[in-house]
Amino acid sequence: MPRIEIYTTRYCPYCLSAKALLTRKGAAFSEIDVTGDPAGREKMVERANGRMTVPQIFIGTTHVGGSDELHELERAGKLDALLAAGDGEMLSASEG
Repeated sequence: MPRIEIYTTRYCPYCLSAKALLTRKGAAFSEIDVTGDPAGREKMVERANGRMTVPQIFIGTTHVGGSDELHELERAGKLDALLAAGDGEMLSASEG
């Protein structure tokens, strides 16, 4: 399984939802809490191509986006493939 990183803040319901989905999938992840961490948030924004909201989720080298995008991949049946593939290109729910 690829390395999974999720940038979060405390008291973020979308972060909790994304982490719960990954946990249900049995996917281990590293949580990076950017609450009160301007340097950490700046790194997140840079990695996420300017997106400033949390969570920001990375699976391998793929920037998934936020909780909505993660859940969209799950609904489309594409999250398992991304978790298994790891460093492939972004799979959008509208593909294939």
